[in-house]
Amino acid sequence: MDHDDLQRIAEGERAAAKSAEIRCCTSSGCRASGSKEVLSRLKAAVEANGLGDRVAAVGVGCPGLCSAGPVVQTHPDGAAFGKVTADHADGIVSALSGGSAGAVRIDPHQPFFTKQLRIVRATAGQIDPERIEAYIAAGGYEGLYRVLQRRPDEIVADVTASGLRGRGGAGYPTGLKWATVAKMPPGQKYVICNGDEGDPGAFMDRSVMEDAPHQVLEGMAIAAYAIGANQGYIYVRAEYPLAIERLQTAITQARKAGLLGRGVFQTPFEFEVEIRIGAGAFVCGEETALIASVQGLRGTPRPRPPYPAESGLWDRPTLINNVETFATIPAILRNGPAWFAAIGTATSKGTKIFSLTGKVKNAGLVEVPMGTTLREVVEQLGGGTADGKAVKAVQTGGPSGGCVPASLLDTPIDYESLASIGSIMGSGGMIVMDDADRMPEVARFFMEFCADESCGKCVPCRVGTVQLHGLLTKLVEKRATRHDLDTLIELCHLVRDTSLCGLGQSAPNPVLSTLRYFAGEYEALLQPEEFARPTRRSAVPLTVIS
Repeated sequence: MDHDDLQRIAEGERAAAKSAEIRCCTSSGCRASGSKEVLSRLKAAVEANGLGDRVAAVGVGCPGLCSAGPVVQTHPDGAAFGKVTADHADGIVSALSGGSAGAVRIDPHQPFFTKQLRIVRATAGQIDPERIEAYIAAGGYEGLYRVLQRRPDEIVADVTASGLRGRGGAGYPTGLKWATVAKMPPGQKYVICNGDEGDPGAFMDRSVMEDAPHQVLEGMAIAAYAIGANQGYIYVRAEYPLAIERLQTAITQARKAGLLGRGVFQTPFEFEVEIRIGAGAFVCGEETALIASVQGLRGTPRPRPPYPAESGLWDRPTLINNVETFATIPAILRNGPAWFAAIGTATSKGTKIFSLTGKVKNAGLVEVPMGTTLREVVEQLGGGTADGKAVKAVQTGGPSGGCVPASLLDTPIDYESLASIGSIMGSGGMIVMDDADRMPEVARFFMEFCADESCGKCVPCRVGTVQLHGLLTKLVEKRATRHDLDTLIELCHLVRDTSLCGLGQSAPNPVLSTLRYFAGEYEALLQPEEFARPTRRSAVPLTVIS
């Protein structure tokens, strides 16, 4: 394929488009609520009403408002409907001619839609993710073509100038990571896309893989050219079957179109991509554990250095970025680094996708500029709590993050601001809580998760998370003493400071953040001193905390 072919496909797709479309979400959330049957009935209703020559019913990616799923939108009039069932199909088709849809209408002008800035999710809810032609018509692979007309070091410089930081959680400068791998001696190098999204309540990467698989592939190909790699792997957990299916379809389509494999855009560049399916181990989100799993080994982390950029997959230089990071790259290369750098804050550029869940009215996916406050996301886009209660706290960053109290909701969402109040950006999970939630119980839930997911390689994490869970259980059951609380705090710091990888190092964060802002809830659970009795055996052996 050459650039003329790319343009012909785009023009042909636009020419073949019907004058109106009925777009039905076919991502995992809406599928679970019956959207496949809804789409089938919509297609049948279009034909039954003799509208097949001018109306198309198509499956699209997630429009974002998951709490209203299945969601159906009509184009170009912009009407949207939620909680759609197959029985609503005839009504929605008749609504194109002024009839009554019968389904619940969604206001397209509400803040949930108008206050987002979609870069990664620009085509979500608009195109069929299973058709490469639809992606090309939306500007897809144009960035890769432009990249191949330039030198690799220029691409690395553009990514650096954009200010993009890794969206997997740590926020490491993407351009610096690319430059490190690019400077390694010539030879075999690898690109790995980390799709092992495991935070409770997080589904941003899953949605991107389901809704924009070609966008992920294009970002990986650009990265491979920039660093001198010819082989890529996408690591996806087995719990994401639809993402795996659509990624494999996209790989097959791109390879057939000459956009993967040898001679991409009739240049010397070649790049192959394979999918590796993980077994759902949370620790495999850590890059060295992920590398071990890709190699067929047990997914356990190893000490660093050496870092993967120097010695990664099969001891070769390896670039690892997460799904959202790669999916951001094509837009940067199409529009230029200055365009991207103008969005966000001084140190956190661009946009970030969040999965907004918990006690919130508008649950789903939102993409907003960095620097947007937590209050704007929760109260404006999210619509506040579902039952109108006051927001008590917002948990960001999954098991590695912290709980931010309502008094700090005006905190901007960027890496440094969240870290300063004891939380992290993480991969983008955001769970809203109200007064019915008890913070020690929230902390215990996340500690149980971390204890279950610990790989067991290092003692601080393997033993410490279990002991922390035990202490939190004593607190929740009102059996703990002041000594137990002191031990809990001491052990949190020990686990954080001595664990091998990020799982153990961040596992105490939910505990420490809730202790920081909701200490009264912990105090209220302690036994009165006059009733406290020393136990025969300390809940935490002295050898662990000494």
